[in-house]
Amino acid sequence: MLAQRYMTADLRGILISRENYKPYPTSDDRDAWDGLPLHLRTYWVNKGVEKLNCAWNPLPATAYMDYSRTGNRSRYDSASWERRRDLASLVIAECIENKGRFLDDIVNGVWCICEETFWGIPGHGYMMKRQSALPDVTDPVIELFSAETGALLAWTCYLLRTGLDGISKMVCERIQHEVRKRILDPYLDRNDLWWMGFNQERMLNNWNPWCNSNCLAAFLLLEDDPERREAAVMKAMRSLDQYMERLYPDGGCEEGPKYWMYAGGMLFDCLELLYSATAGEINIYQEPLIGQIGRYLYKAFIDDDYYVNFADSKPKVQIPAELVYRYGRRIGDSKLAGLGAVILRKEREAATDLEFSSMSRLLPALFHYSEIEHDVGELPYVREAWLDGIQMMVAREQEGSSAGLFVAAKGGHNDESHNHNDIGHFIVYCNGSPMIIDPGVLTYTSQSFFAERYSIWAMQSGYHNVPIVNGVEQRNGSIYRAVDVDCKLDDNAASLAMDIGGAYPESAGIKSWIRTISLIRDSTSYVEIKDEFLLQQVTEDITWVLLSPHLPRREGEGSFILQDESHNKVSIQYNSTKLAGSVETITLEDPIMRGAWGEYLYRIRLELRSPNDQGECRISMSQV
Repeated sequence: MLAQRYMTADLRGILISRENYKPYPTSDDRDAWDGLPLHLRTYWVNKGVEKLNCAWNPLPATAYMDYSRTGNRSRYDSASWERRRDLASLVIAECIENKGRFLDDIVNGVWCICEETFWGIPGHGYMMKRQSALPDVTDPVIELFSAETGALLAWTCYLLRTGLDGISKMVCERIQHEVRKRILDPYLDRNDLWWMGFNQERMLNNWNPWCNSNCLAAFLLLEDDPERREAAVMKAMRSLDQYMERLYPDGGCEEGPKYWMYAGGMLFDCLELLYSATAGEINIYQEPLIGQIGRYLYKAFIDDDYYVNFADSKPKVQIPAELVYRYGRRIGDSKLAGLGAVILRKEREAATDLEFSSMSRLLPALFHYSEIEHDVGELPYVREAWLDGIQMMVAREQEGSSAGLFVAAKGGHNDESHNHNDIGHFIVYCNGSPMIIDPGVLTYTSQSFFAERYSIWAMQSGYHNVPIVNGVEQRNGSIYRAVDVDCKLDDNAASLAMDIGGAYPESAGIKSWIRTISLIRDSTSYVEIKDEFLLQQVTEDITWVLLSPHLPRREGEGSFILQDESHNKVSIQYNSTKLAGSVETITLEDPIMRGAWGEYLYRIRLELRSPNDQGECRISMSQV
């Protein structure tokens, strides 16, 4: 899409030279920085003041070794990310205030980061050729956070070169030396980094646009050699094409809305860098795929901060409001732009305070703030959507409102990026409040990826809203998938039907399991889960699972009531002559999970009362 169109002899002619590339105002452009809204300038100067005389938390070797010794990656990761957030806050504060009082702390931060052995995190050390508890300084791999660091330092030099050179020219020279050694040279020299997509990789995910966006920024801002700079732009376009070729035309993000910010959102960052570096000559915003990638986000939107959190996504997602607004503007979609505008007006200055402090996002968030602040946008409550590539259906009772019931359901396969074993899984919200849920993700440890991933309960199908058959749960792997998937959407109902039997191993004894998840729009709307099953032999060992953040209360035979603190209520109805209902309490100890749901989750278990080798089960949910 990019390389075929723009990798021509004319590329050098349209690529703005480093000397003339001015994507955002430097600290010398006082009119631009002084023209930012006063409340926004005050917010960021205060953040800088908080970091004056910054201690620059140590990163000892033993903290790095936590990952190999205990599986813990939080201690090192958090301290590393804090250094970078602190530096970004100080840089923006100095650009706004322009009095020099933050410069010494900035120099200390730059020096401190430049002296780190490895700019990445322990969990990504597997990319190095020699596996060790400590990083190999002779193997400069580029991973997510080394690339982020290179871009941050490049932006620091770009924004504050005058002030930093006034202290010592060695500061920017050190930045250029370290970024060249750790990012620029390996980016050009290596094709073996899996995220680049040049070696027939089975899967590419958010790493591709995330790493490419930061490497591209570093080249555009720091590289003096026109040939190397041009080569980097060409390589980035080739690599991004590899990523986009693997995406479904529906633009769906199988990694979930949390990761959309680093998948589709980072792809947009790449396109913005290419657009700005060529004065708009590289422009693919009207390509259908680019539009669909943006629209995925509001199709997954439920209400407030809630999004459909399949895969490794939290249920509440803090999206980059300005980026979403700008994306919507680029593709001409008022719903996407409206989502960004509403969130910015709600969060105000805090909407510019972004995770990982990416300057490619922070700078436009500052300089577009006034425009978005005065934009009248609306939240995009789409009535229904079907993403046939990732096989995700969403539906609500009515367009333009979160009132009533909302359902999302998925098919797919059990080898998706950031996969959970969850074929046939669904969630239900009422008036924008979670009732039947996906538990989400736990704090990442060494178990979270590779061989031990599915030893974690939150990844297992037994803790998603799918059946357990003969004591057997779904298995991970691309062969475990939904088949005969059919979605029907009309004014009266939205339904997703599929055979989920293939998501289970042979030991489950399933011939077929046709699951249909429907939102019926009627005078009394309801969600219905209908399972029609055919087994290899008679069994009574079948359990239907429903997960909720609210303590289920029995209301007669065949009924549970779920109620939240705002008195939204949902009734769950089932045939008590066929199914016996019980409730388990899951105590949450993980901080991410507790932050999402509180101290407990509740697992409703509906168990088959009589042995059978075939049958039908219906579970319905309605607002009361």
